[in-house]
Amino acid sequence: MINTDKIVRRLIALTAVLASAAVWWPTPAQAMRLKEVASVQGVRTNQLVGYGLVVGLDGTGDQTTSTPFTTQSINALLQQMGVTVPAGTSMQLKNVAAVMVTAQLPPFAQPGQQVDVTVSSLGNAKSLRGGTLIATPLKGADGQIYALAQGNLVVGGAGASAAGSKVQINHLSAGRVPEGATVERAVPTPLNQGEYLQLDLNANDYNTAREVARAVNAKMGAGVAQALDGRVVRVRMPASTDARVAFMADIENLPLELAAPAAKVVINARTGSVVVNQTVTLNACAVAHGSLSVTINSTPMVSQPGPLSNGTTVSRDKADITIRQEPGSLIQLPAGTKLADVVKALNSLGATPQDLLAILQAMKTAGALNAEIEVI
Repeated sequence: MINTDKIVRRLIALTAVLASAAVWWPTPAQAMRLKEVASVQGVRTNQLVGYGLVVGLDGTGDQTTSTPFTTQSINALLQQMGVTVPAGTSMQLKNVAAVMVTAQLPPFAQPGQQVDVTVSSLGNAKSLRGGTLIATPLKGADGQIYALAQGNLVVGGAGASAAGSKVQINHLSAGRVPEGATVERAVPTPLNQGEYLQLDLNANDYNTAREVARAVNAKMGAGVAQALDGRVVRVRMPASTDARVAFMADIENLPLELAAPAAKVVINARTGSVVVNQTVTLNACAVAHGSLSVTINSTPMVSQPGPLSNGTTVSRDKADITIRQEPGSLIQLPAGTKLADVVKALNSLGATPQDLLAILQAMKTAGALNAEIEVI
């Protein structure tokens, strides 16, 4: 006969053991794919830029008196069309705007493919809404034309003004032309050139470079990949083009067991943002924090002369300066080995994000913060 109570007690004991194991068992290494930590050297996007004109605006274009280059561009465009504007003609253009056109040329893009472009006002146009970008060549860093852009703008904003009042939603001086550029020239890539291909890691880390080389060699054979330093892994490629594509398809999804990243605290001094990664730890320390405020009040005072004194009225400002320092008690912070402990300790200070910037730097100097501080 089966003893039900005994089985239930064993299940409860097993559950307790598993629950406690989740606390003391070491955290597994972070699993990522190779293509998330490395990129192929030379296989990247390329920035394109061009200067053009947007026409068809509803009276919201550039004011030609303060943007003479718009008038010059119109004259040059009309001359290409066979139209000659008499010299000295004052052109009052309200429906035209000079713009800069930018685009990202993706890797392996071939002639005839289309890419999105961003159009931004260069002068003092009030709005580009409803405008049409006329044919604009887009050039790369080498000065060669790689795409040609043209099309109707999509502006994610709206606005209206009358009698000195103005209402505007979002931004009206920039817009996009979806698939507005046609690729005219392809950029060569090193995928089919040479015997070796270079993988560039996103971050300089020797352990990651070693793990990438190990994963590729385990999949494709010993000696195929070699870690040259903490950033570069050299891979020997097959001879044929088709085999190289299949080779890259096989290795880009290889799983990598990576160690935790280096402890780092990233501080944005402009916005007061503080980001702490999971490996940051604290040593036991004590922190006292208070605030110092200086208030200056200026009160205008008028000195009036007496009757028949031939004096003049004098106006002066009386300044009252007050310095106030808030008391700050000394708070003891325990050592924290987990991110949750670090967050709890920093929150106990009750400091604003701007104050936290100075506190973290002081803790780093005192040796209580086990992390690298990076200010962006």
